[in-house]
Amino acid sequence: MFLENASQKGWIEVICGSMFSGKTEELIRRMRRAEFARQRVEIFKPSIDVRYSDEDVVSHNSNTIRSTPVESSQTILLLSSEVDVVGIDEAQFFDEGIVDVCRQLADRGVRVIVAGLDMDYLGKPFGPMPALMATAEYVDKVHAICVRCGNLAHHSHRLAKNDALVMLGEKDTYEPICRHCYVELTAKEE
Repeated sequence: MFLENASQKGWIEVICGSMFSGKTEELIRRMRRAEFARQRVEIFKPSIDVRYSDEDVVSHNSNTIRSTPVESSQTILLLSSEVDVVGIDEAQFFDEGIVDVCRQLADRGVRVIVAGLDMDYLGKPFGPMPALMATAEYVDKVHAICVRCGNLAHHSHRLAKNDALVMLGEKDTYEPICRHCYVELTAKEE
């Protein structure tokens, strides 16, 4: 678990897991704590994420925090010159350059908090998330509860028939399921 250390300057924290596991909720909680501590914060999200709001980061529980939608990871560097803490939501949707952007920010003394799906709907590592987790000083994997059996959910099972890797969705499009239920479902689908 992340421990605040006043002498440490600049690091990367990654919050990862399946859909409905509380990643964005935890990102918002950490960003609000930083604001409470009077730190200068800026939150970014990919501009394609317009599920709940065009501009705000919104959790599935409807908690909201102001954010700046951006087209590419490089824009984050341009817009975060005078901040202490940078939050990045839905990092799996960013280009691979997000890893270097986070590294550069941390090297400048910025605390970087990144939230994103660690695996896609096929159960494969998603976009830049594996590299972000390898680069980070702190990685927290959070879990949802399997809607089929009640165990810890590990997968984001897509309910809609669509082969696109990126498909924004909510509870009617995805469900969190555990490894066992995922294996059973994929065996039936073959």
